[in-house]
Amino acid sequence: MRTKNTFSILFWADQKDKKNDDALLYARITVDQKRLNISLKKKIPIALWDAQKKKAKGNSAIARQINEYLAQVNAQLFQCYQDLKFQNQLISAQLIKSTFLGEGENHKTLNNLIEYHANKISNTLAPGSIRNFGITEGYIAKFLQQKKKTTDIYLNQLDYKFICDFENYLHGYWPTGHPKAMGQNTVMKHIQRFRKMVTLAYHLEWISKDPFIRWKPTFEKTQREFLSENELSNIETYHFPIERLERVRDLFVFSCYTGISYIDLITLTKENVHLGIDGNKWIITKRKKTKTPVKIPLLDKALDLITKYEGHPMTQVSNTLFPVITNEKLNFYLKEIAEAAGITKNLTFHMARHTFATTVTLTNGVPIETVSKMLGHTKIATTQIYARVIERKVSDDMNALKEILSANKDKKDKNKAEN
Repeated sequence: MRTKNTFSILFWADQKDKKNDDALLYARITVDQKRLNISLKKKIPIALWDAQKKKAKGNSAIARQINEYLAQVNAQLFQCYQDLKFQNQLISAQLIKSTFLGEGENHKTLNNLIEYHANKISNTLAPGSIRNFGITEGYIAKFLQQKKKTTDIYLNQLDYKFICDFENYLHGYWPTGHPKAMGQNTVMKHIQRFRKMVTLAYHLEWISKDPFIRWKPTFEKTQREFLSENELSNIETYHFPIERLERVRDLFVFSCYTGISYIDLITLTKENVHLGIDGNKWIITKRKKTKTPVKIPLLDKALDLITKYEGHPMTQVSNTLFPVITNEKLNFYLKEIAEAAGITKNLTFHMARHTFATTVTLTNGVPIETVSKMLGHTKIATTQIYARVIERKVSDDMNALKEILSANKDKKDKNKAEN
């Protein structure tokens, strides 16, 4: 088996398309008798070219400049050959040309990576996740323009300092229309998305080392808002004279008793309602965010809401369980609902999912493993974020413990008296 390559370089001037008595210079590389030409994007007066010696004639300033340039190109091409040889790659003229022109894997740029990553996730992630990556990509572009004074960089320029500089830039950036600059956790989310892109580049061997290897995310602990039993009851029982607010309230309450997110709830149809193993009705669907199957036994209040919208004109048109409304309008109307029902918390639709996890299930003794399954979480650790023990649950548990301890004490006292 052949293990050595034959490799040669020569220069020539193309006189076929000469203009103003100038010829375009080319480098011809030959590997194992296979030739390939590379345009050097440089011209030479025909009278100066020595076709036999493959260089410029004489000792004029122009001739010296051209010959020095050809010597540099020769050295660079030979170095490309040596590097490929050192990496034990199958060497070809095309590969040497690509490496020389910066088209090889080792010459990928940050924009190359962003484009490749965007194509990769286009059919695998939920629309919301793709949108979030797009926002992060926008901040990377702004950072390059404003702080690095460029539009792109080679991936091998990514290092720990670049990450720190990008993080500092995000901390000082004030998004248009926002009441304040980014919070710590928002910054960390953008850095984490950037990290996923860079990790992809590392796995693709577009970079030789991971610049994130020493970087650690630092999240601030936040309290996830949810509705108490009384607050949920206030929203459920409040009479809304405006029909659109009633519809939004019903969607919110349904999520409070099922834990279904907006994107999954709005697409539910009759086909998602099944008889479960217990003979009762269940919602069976798949989360758009994670593609995880979700099976939720329907509580009476959730069933009542499904019945309420059977035959509703809006559901007849959309062929869904509930009237369709955009997430933006839904959250906007929830502000009106909160004010009308006397809720001082920042009411958002996602709060319904928190309320299901805490007030409706965990507080009432449903095991966290069961709640995790119904929420469609892939890790129990995700559910533990929701597992906030509220005061009533603490009180109930401690009262139960008091009764047990009291009963044990009475039993001991009785035994002593008998003995």
